Amino acid sequence: MQRIKQGDEVIVIAGRSKGQKGNVLKVMQDGRLLVNNVNTVKKHVKPNPQIEEKGGIKTQEAPIDASNVMLYNPASGKGERVGFKVLENGKKVRIFKSNGEMVDA
Repeated sequence: MQRIKQGDEVIVIAGRSKGQKGNVLKVMQDGRLLVNNVNTVKKHVKPNPQIEEKGGIKTQEAPIDASNVMLYNPASGKGERVGFKVLENGKKVRIFKSNGEMVDA
């Protein structure tokens, strides 16, 4: 089980986009994340008439390493560490380390 999953709200703790919040769009196999409106870069694109794509400069999200983000806790309003706990029925859930509250409630 991963600490950060697709759809989680995270906050960036290091790098150029420090302090920005966004939702995880994609989790890659190599431990990087695509986060909405975080770590945006400009890409120069040539026009492609076969797929009716216009050329120009496009803004898109670049991957950011998972070690540079923390899961956002809406109760405390800041990023928190995540741990795991096994419930009585045998289900494994993610919890915030600070208060023990379940992430996947």
